[in-house]
Amino acid sequence: MTLEEKKRAHVRFWDGDGPSLILIPPPPEDGQGPSYAEVFEDPRLMWQQEVGRARAVLDWPTDGIPTVRPNLGVVFLPSIAGQDYRIQEDQMPWPGDPLSEEAILAIDDVDVRTAPLMTRAADFYAIHRESGEEEIVAYHPDTQGVFDVAHMLYGEAIFLDAIDDSRRLWLEELLTICLDLYVRSSRHIKTLLVEDREAMVHGHATPQGVYFPHAGVRTSEDTATLFSPKTIEEVIVPFVERSVAPFGGAFAHFCGRHEFLFEKLCQSEWICAIDLQPGMHDTRWLLERCAESGTVLCSGVESRDGEDWRGYVERLGRLVRDTGARCILRPAVYPTERDECQAMLDRWHELTS
Repeated sequence: MTLEEKKRAHVRFWDGDGPSLILIPPPPEDGQGPSYAEVFEDPRLMWQQEVGRARAVLDWPTDGIPTVRPNLGVVFLPSIAGQDYRIQEDQMPWPGDPLSEEAILAIDDVDVRTAPLMTRAADFYAIHRESGEEEIVAYHPDTQGVFDVAHMLYGEAIFLDAIDDSRRLWLEELLTICLDLYVRSSRHIKTLLVEDREAMVHGHATPQGVYFPHAGVRTSEDTATLFSPKTIEEVIVPFVERSVAPFGGAFAHFCGRHEFLFEKLCQSEWICAIDLQPGMHDTRWLLERCAESGTVLCSGVESRDGEDWRGYVERLGRLVRDTGARCILRPAVYPTERDECQAMLDRWHELTS
């Protein structure tokens, strides 16, 4: 299927017409490429690495759209605000020391367009545009959500301030500054991508993306899993919603287990799909909550011991059908032969139509 055909198929999925989607990976590439430290500093090397993975998805039996992104890690937005970061061999970037309150207050004056990692992302996108790879879509760098960004910028003190009434005004100001940073940066990224404000293709750190016709950003709130339901309801979710509303909604992610957070995100009118760590949750419970709220589970799901791809797709396909949920599955078990991948794709579509 061509890019436009896949996008039309994804639109039908979001409209509730047709099967759930499955993103079946192609066989991994052979050989050893440059180190991440080299790739991080060189947009062309980074693009070459990303596009090599994406080309393998072209004409592969999968619902996924081939995608590439500037792989700059969770430090992307904090670095735009002026925070240092560290690059260690074979690891993603790690944020540097927290900023002072004075430095955080100055973030409103930062020009997000000229920040070093933003210009590196712009170079990556320019390389991709000039490549002629029209069937491969470039997407957003890692955009952590408002609270995650605030945590990186301000450090561990954010946990004490969140429960100290005397610091509540400062916490509100900190989060408002990070909200503005998220929105301004996301708007500029979408300008660089020449992308509709309320739509996107997003690969979620993989070379296979999904077209979101009514959601223009992704948000990730890993820090939120450390908070009580009260703080999530009163602080976390309102800032999530304020950050994504200008883009028509979002695809949301969090690491860790927090059933209350999952339910609150499901209940939000601005969250269309959720990704999480599947091994920490009961799959049926997740799918039932998604079916009740109309939210899509866009996630991996773990396999059972000894389960092959046939048993895996039968079990989960029937579970999706029985719960009435909509799902975009990144399978944990899948074959490597093309014919078997086609059979897996066809069977998933049969079970979830």
